[in-house]
Amino acid sequence: MTNGPPPAGDQRRSQLLRGVLDLCLLSLIAERPRYGFEFAAALADSGLDLVSEGSIYPLLARLEREGLVSSYRAPSASGGAPRKYYRLTDTGRVELASGRAVWHAFSRRVGRILTATENTGEGTP
Repeated sequence: MTNGPPPAGDQRRSQLLRGVLDLCLLSLIAERPRYGFEFAAALADSGLDLVSEGSIYPLLARLEREGLVSSYRAPSASGGAPRKYYRLTDTGRVELASGRAVWHAFSRRVGRILTATENTGEGTP
């Protein structure tokens, strides 16, 4: 096994994801309250398996400090230690709606550019 840099595609996906991961977390919380491990599993199920559980917790803490989410503890269904669940605040709902609008407008514009230039000659002056 090599310890070289990740493939270019993984690097690009990771960079893109960093810019919208907080929005993805807010969207997942909007579905239902979740605890830490569930975020990593839901992201992986959606094809965003580049996100480690360890990178999610600092984001959740920041979202909580910013008042976008609140947390509560509830017993674990498996009988283990109580789990910390996150839910959206009213401010978080407003931020999610705004973030979704920005994302959709941005992705449409980028999509238009990428689609319009798909069949042009690469590297031609």
